[in-house]
Amino acid sequence: MNYNGKIFRPIQTSENSETSIDTVFKYKQKGTVLTSNYSGGKIIKGHLIGIVADDGSIEMSYHQINTDGNLMTGVCTSNPKILANGKIRLHETWKWTSGDKSEGKSIIEEQ
Repeated sequence: MNYNGKIFRPIQTSENSETSIDTVFKYKQKGTVLTSNYSGGKIIKGHLIGIVADDGSIEMSYHQINTDGNLMTGVCTSNPKILANGKIRLHETWKWTSGDKSEGKSIIEEQ
């Protein structure tokens, strides 16, 4: 699976997340290395970097600056599902490595 050039938005997330429907993730992939710049909603600027496995799952780390001016960091595992329309939906399990270090789940979908 190749995520290069794909754009994702959250469709569901935990209450302790900073992402929202207004957050836009722009993915780039070269080989197994995945990166994304993202922003929107409570996030002024964010970046993630990860490794894509053969099954399309992603192990990643992320950091972002929120509208309160705080630098937030975390780790995430994403598992893909291909929808009937051919778009990708990523089911994510994540954990903050800063702040309260809480965990959450999100679903983001290709636009």
